[in-house]
Amino acid sequence: MTIAIFPHEIEHLLDRLGEATCLSLDCFDTLLWRDCHAPADLFAALPGVTRGQRGDAERRARKVQALSGKGSEVCIDHIYARMMPNASDAQRATSIAAELSAEARHCYAFAPTVRLIHAAKSRGMQIIIVSDTYFDEAQLRDLIALAAGKEVADLIDAFFCSSSYGASKAGGLYAHVLKKLDHAPEKIVHLGDNFNADVGGVAPLGVQAVHLKQFDDDARTLQRLEAGVDALVHTAPHAIARPFQPHRAALAYGLPQLACPAQRLGASVLGPVLHAYDQWLRKEAEALGQKHGATVHWLFLMRDGHLPQRINASSGDTNAHAHAAEISRFTATAAHLSKPDALGVFVEEELGQRPQTLARQLLMDEARIETLLGDPDMEEASRVLLKEMHNGAFRKATRRKARGFADRLEAHVRKVCNPAKGDVLMLVDLGYNGTVQNRIATLLEERMGVHVAGRYLLLRERDCPGLDKAGLIDGRHYSPELLEAMCANVALLEQLCSKDCGSVRDYEPDGTPIRGANDIKEDQSDVREAAQKGALAFQRWAGETLIRSKHGDAPQMWREAATSVLMRSMYLPTVNELQVVQQFQHDVNLGTDKVVRLFDRNVARAGLRQRGLFYMNGSQRMYLPAEIEGEAMDTRLSLLAHRRFNLPFTFADFAGTAMQLPVLFSDGKNVSSRTVEAIPTHDGFFTAAIPVGKARFTVAPQFAQGFEWVELERLAYVPVKQFIAGTHEELRQEWEAQPEFDGMQMASARLLDCRNPAGQMIVPPPIVKTDELLLLACTFRPITTRLAALPNTERLSA
Repeated sequence: MTIAIFPHEIEHLLDRLGEATCLSLDCFDTLLWRDCHAPADLFAALPGVTRGQRGDAERRARKVQALSGKGSEVCIDHIYARMMPNASDAQRATSIAAELSAEARHCYAFAPTVRLIHAAKSRGMQIIIVSDTYFDEAQLRDLIALAAGKEVADLIDAFFCSSSYGASKAGGLYAHVLKKLDHAPEKIVHLGDNFNADVGGVAPLGVQAVHLKQFDDDARTLQRLEAGVDALVHTAPHAIARPFQPHRAALAYGLPQLACPAQRLGASVLGPVLHAYDQWLRKEAEALGQKHGATVHWLFLMRDGHLPQRINASSGDTNAHAHAAEISRFTATAAHLSKPDALGVFVEEELGQRPQTLARQLLMDEARIETLLGDPDMEEASRVLLKEMHNGAFRKATRRKARGFADRLEAHVRKVCNPAKGDVLMLVDLGYNGTVQNRIATLLEERMGVHVAGRYLLLRERDCPGLDKAGLIDGRHYSPELLEAMCANVALLEQLCSKDCGSVRDYEPDGTPIRGANDIKEDQSDVREAAQKGALAFQRWAGETLIRSKHGDAPQMWREAATSVLMRSMYLPTVNELQVVQQFQHDVNLGTDKVVRLFDRNVARAGLRQRGLFYMNGSQRMYLPAEIEGEAMDTRLSLLAHRRFNLPFTFADFAGTAMQLPVLFSDGKNVSSRTVEAIPTHDGFFTAAIPVGKARFTVAPQFAQGFEWVELERLAYVPVKQFIAGTHEELRQEWEAQPEFDGMQMASARLLDCRNPAGQMIVPPPIVKTDELLLLACTFRPITTRLAALPNTERLSA
């Protein structure tokens, strides 16, 4: 009989096989699991040996063994003899011991399998290990004892290793096992994760073979993608295994139990990341307490600190000093403006954002904002606001309001935790610049006599404020380019971690928060709650699924795993994940009620065709890599590599070979002809930027000279400087062109019939009053070409 089970079903396996007298287990990925993605990843941790050298030596040793007619199973001595032919026996023994030590550091016992062993022992069953491995019995027993503890190793009655018998499970090892055992085959239960070895090599002998499906399909895909991203993220050489995936066991155990896609998203992304963050925060709080000799108050900054606080509380360890503090960027800045010279510096730094938003941050009344900044032109409104800034009465009124804000914010902190002088306020937030801390640290330290420290999930500082800041992921471990790449796409993380309420706008005199409206849709709140439940479930699984000895690399291991999980979710999200969050919106949280979509595939499709990946420049949406999820991996990896390394490539570098498109120009008196470069963008489309001056020229792209059918994606007039600069979406101007046809026609809404060689598409200039230079942005895709094709094109077929 053969059955298949998931990891969470392991410990109850014997309830289904009550007559068994012997429990047979595969070792690796059944009893012992590794922290890394694939077994060979551990070779990166070997001193003085590269991963390639170790892997190649094993392949050569197996080849020689097979040619000798003794099968392909080898022992580790054979491998090191091939890898180190000129070394002494003692030198090889030292290297072999180093590999065993590396295995021990990065292996652990899977707790459900250990619980199964205990259940078998309670029934009087014999426990054996049958493993395809280059280790011998003594080495394998020692490895289990070193990795999981002697108590686990002592539960095993016998070991059968392929290296000792010269045969793998698929090659006949289990026949040797049966000869050594005093059990009928049908009384033996064998559990293993490799179907070919643990079922195909065992079941034909009459043994009850059980296939352990270590991961479901989604989990396997996520881990493969994370391993690929890890290679781009962690590029420096390490004397440790690569890539780290310490969350493997928890996800293997838990994900098959979750049917809700949102909960699965929360478990697989938020779970590992916030688990790593919480473990790090505990160590940081302990260190701060020892350094300052005082109580450390954990202030989880709402709203993004909501889920980190839930994670912290879920451990079961009561944290009496954990508090939810509602301090937003808006309220922190408002209080900060009470300090001398803060007003002028703030305006100088922030001028350039929407003037209305900046005016609200300066505590200007809404009626005054409407009167003063009613002009929709951003540049003019900015000039007006800057002029108002020099008004002494305005500056005095703002300072007065800001002092009141500072009083109320202080009251809020006292209401939340009431710290004594000398205590530490540890601000806990996702990040990313620590703006709240920048604004209020000095203010709170002066007013309350406390020390303010910021401890962030992700920290990328724009300047050097000299404050007590650190991040789980920060500049101590990663380059500025990587941190920027991560910070560009954190909106999804923020929305999934936040609390279902509006952002705080002010406080009552006693410190009670006054919140703005919550404009996020109810459906989004339901998805968020489900995702947070998944993240909380992960914390339980992480504590229930592994048994290991002490691991000195654990902090680095979890940090790097969290980084790879975040980057993978940001730049290579899966279709299942995006279906969960496809309607998500993000609130700007700057004293406004404005929300924007996280991503929009329809806009992306048009943008890719018109400008390639550079369509993202100036976009307001907050999760742009999600928009290209359906594109081929080369497109997605291009974006990932470009952002991760901040590569100095331009649109022209990405475009490839341009097409020379003939165009007729007419100013009403004269007609001239010239060629315009049509730049390849994406999916076979080209964009030609045809100059028309100040709405002066009528133009006629000569499609019929080279093509019989053309798909027209876009035909619009835009300012030249806007086209070049990738202007912010809110400020873009364009005018749809109104073409006229002579000898050709639109066969459908997008398909242009150019089969008449004399046919023309004539595009008159827009009727607009402007002093700006314009161009006609023409995006098209050739469907079929004439035999005499345009220069630099090939024959295309429909």
